[in-house]
Amino acid sequence: MHRPAALVGSIEAGLAQALACAGFPLRLDGAWHLEPEPAIDIDVALAGIAQWMRDHGFAGAWRDELLAVTDAAGAALGRIERAAVRPLGIATRAVHLVVCDQRGHAWVQQRAFDKATDPGRWDTTMGGLVAAGETTPQTLARETWEEAGLRLADLRGVAPLGRITVRRPVAEGYMVEHIEMFEATLPGASMPVNQDGEVECFECLGPAALVARLQADAFTVEAAMILVTWLERRAAAER
Repeated sequence: MHRPAALVGSIEAGLAQALACAGFPLRLDGAWHLEPEPAIDIDVALAGIAQWMRDHGFAGAWRDELLAVTDAAGAALGRIERAAVRPLGIATRAVHLVVCDQRGHAWVQQRAFDKATDPGRWDTTMGGLVAAGETTPQTLARETWEEAGLRLADLRGVAPLGRITVRRPVAEGYMVEHIEMFEATLPGASMPVNQDGEVECFECLGPAALVARLQADAFTVEAAMILVTWLERRAAAER
């Protein structure tokens, strides 16, 4: 899909052929290309595809949330409903936060069992997608409250851990996710409390217990990568 020529997704041949047969302007030339008429706004074209996918059972759970569609350099080209992102293999941006208590033990969450991706698996304290038009700090603040009931202003030492990219198949299609990682400390006896229904429970794990759960393959792929990064950084700081 492109305007101008830009790689923005990875689509299964069956879905591409179904979209082409439905009259969407897709053509196959080594790869599938989306070429709407120049007069048609790219957001309108993408909205039409997402709605058709919803009507014909190709989309994930409909969220009424728009995510940015970007080129390989990260420049925004348009917006599309979140439910269509994984089936179309469109890259997303996300934030993850590892919150520890004053002992250095990490708060982790178990994902709700009705989540579309990795239900019931363990995750970082908070992880969420960056919405279209939203900045990373805005997403970090919003998701930290929605998933953990915590305000960034109440956390200490909020700091970046770096960036990773995860590429893997998921139940809905294919995930390509660029993740900005952060860490922070929760002072006092406070604890995270979920607000949006997407978390089954929270636990606070010491380093040994966290490593054991990682070794048991209980975490999502991206959470495991982030938590290993966090553990290595803490170990280096203590040397």
